[in-house]
Amino acid sequence: MTRPPNRYRPTDALSLAEAVFKPAPPPAVEPVRTPRKSGLPVSKELVSIKLDSDLLAHFQEDGPGWQERINDALRRAAGL
Repeated sequence: MTRPPNRYRPTDALSLAEAVFKPAPPPAVEPVRTPRKSGLPVSKELVSIKLDSDLLAHFQEDGPGWQERINDALRRAAGL
């Protein structure tokens, strides 16, 4: 007696492989880096700043690195 195919558990190799591996996420977009005018490295300082929630959500929606994106936007706005 043969069992009917199980629709929840694939039995062929291709279906098994597709069930195990998830599709790769799209490649991340590299943030635009503005060249520093002086050749000296810029040190970072930890600060606390209050931002509007919609502004923060805008920078966070692209995932990790949102602090750097805010930093880059502030540098462009300041003309640095």
